[in-house]
Amino acid sequence: MPISSAGSAIATPVESSKSAIAWGPIFGGAVAATGISLILILFGSGLGLTMISPWSGESSSAATVGISAAIWLVVVQWLSAALGGYLTGRLRTKWAAVHTDEVFFRDTAHGFVSWAVATVFVAGFLASSLGSLASTGAQAVGSAASTAGIAGTAVAASSSDSGPGGTDMATSYFTDALLRPQQAQARAQNDDGAATAEVSRILLNGAVQGGVPEDDKAYLATIVAARTGLSPQDARARVDAVLKRIDDARVAAQKAADEARKAAATTALVGSLSLLVGAFISSAAAALGGRQRDEEEDLLVASRY
Repeated sequence: MPISSAGSAIATPVESSKSAIAWGPIFGGAVAATGISLILILFGSGLGLTMISPWSGESSSAATVGISAAIWLVVVQWLSAALGGYLTGRLRTKWAAVHTDEVFFRDTAHGFVSWAVATVFVAGFLASSLGSLASTGAQAVGSAASTAGIAGTAVAASSSDSGPGGTDMATSYFTDALLRPQQAQARAQNDDGAATAEVSRILLNGAVQGGVPEDDKAYLATIVAARTGLSPQDARARVDAVLKRIDDARVAAQKAADEARKAAATTALVGSLSLLVGAFISSAAAALGGRQRDEEEDLLVASRY
């Protein structure tokens, strides 16, 4: 021990030659957590399939299935994190001549790293499945939107389709408005194709603008009366009914898209919270396992004397 000039001893720090991190227990706990996660996920998938049936009235609601799946994934995360962290703490060797607080910190750190490695393993293994699920969800939202996709069709048509003289769809609508004849009924009766195309352009423009102007509604009622033989009042009622169906479909598509957005946001928030809790559980379990491992070794050493 070094001695100072005054004759007092100077404390010299002792640095261990061994690393404070033990990768063997970490990978062992991570592999165990990954295996348990996959087993529980497959088990949950089997239970989930029992809740779905192609027969009407025999399946659980989509909300029930979704909530059950979310709860089960949280349970899987927590159970696998607890097992992996506990094994990480029990499998590491005892750190001799290390303060109790430092041992506790190392155990919790080992549990956290084990959880992180297991999370990467599971995420990599399920990447294709999650990507397929996301693609299916996107297709479902797109299908719901396409049910009332008149506005999108109008935008696509206005950018790609062309009318007489090479003008695009938007210009064709305003051209029709300028060239509308006084005797619209006679034109509708004599030229079915032109009348149908003009009605389509009016509806598409209304979908883009979010509504059909009153003069267009009156013009549509005139064409409908000429083509169907209905009275002007009945023709206007039919026009209003069709436009209401278009509005209802657009609102339904917007509602479906908003519900999908809320569900995705909720899933992301719950998933991140579950992962944070899983990290805490793994760290705590590793600390518990490490403490029990040291206590068992102390008992074995004491029993020999």
